[in-house]
Amino acid sequence: MTQAVQPIDQDLQNNIHDELLYTPDLDAAHIEVAVKNGVVTLSGDIASLPERLAAKRATRRLWGVKSVADQLVVRSPHTPGADDMDIARTAKQLLDLAVDVPSNTVTADVNDHTIVLSGSVTWDYQRDAAARAVMYIKGVTGIRNTISLSQGPAVSVVKSAIEKAIQRNAQLRTQGISVDVNHHELTLRGSVRSFADRRGAEQAAWSAAGVTSVKNHLLVTS
Repeated sequence: MTQAVQPIDQDLQNNIHDELLYTPDLDAAHIEVAVKNGVVTLSGDIASLPERLAAKRATRRLWGVKSVADQLVVRSPHTPGADDMDIARTAKQLLDLAVDVPSNTVTADVNDHTIVLSGSVTWDYQRDAAARAVMYIKGVTGIRNTISLSQGPAVSVVKSAIEKAIQRNAQLRTQGISVDVNHHELTLRGSVRSFADRRGAEQAAWSAAGVTSVKNHLLVTS
């Protein structure tokens, strides 16, 4: 907790505490929340990596949150079947079984209960799918996703398609969003009303064919 919190930040801090306690797949007993000008810092320890992600999702969906600094630490379990070798073996099996991760494109190395994913895929959703595939392995305390995206030279990014995708999103006020394209790299600029809107615009950008990088410079103005 912080001292001399502004009234608006105090209200947001209270709302985040309530939302974390309300989230069923999360034990928020050891999570601390600090807020300054809408920037939220989550700290403390938590039992698992999925709970860590659940805490961030719960925080990001609240009105008034402009950004989230994650300082949560996953408690390292000292239980049988949770050593690095077992985690690596299980991770390989799960990646091989995942239908949305292309075969033989992603490898998983494990060091001190942290999985490092590497390799190359075509779409961002495939990179995310690889992380989801190994997230729930017993004993995992962190994931470093270093998977890169690659596109053939014949694939080009269509700016108008991205702009139309953003305009189709009923939750976004698209007048405040601009899209810049540099080969396979996108940059989003402008302002949105909430963190959820910021994330929604970014997801629309990542869904475009040919995209290998998205720089999200959208500002939350709520």
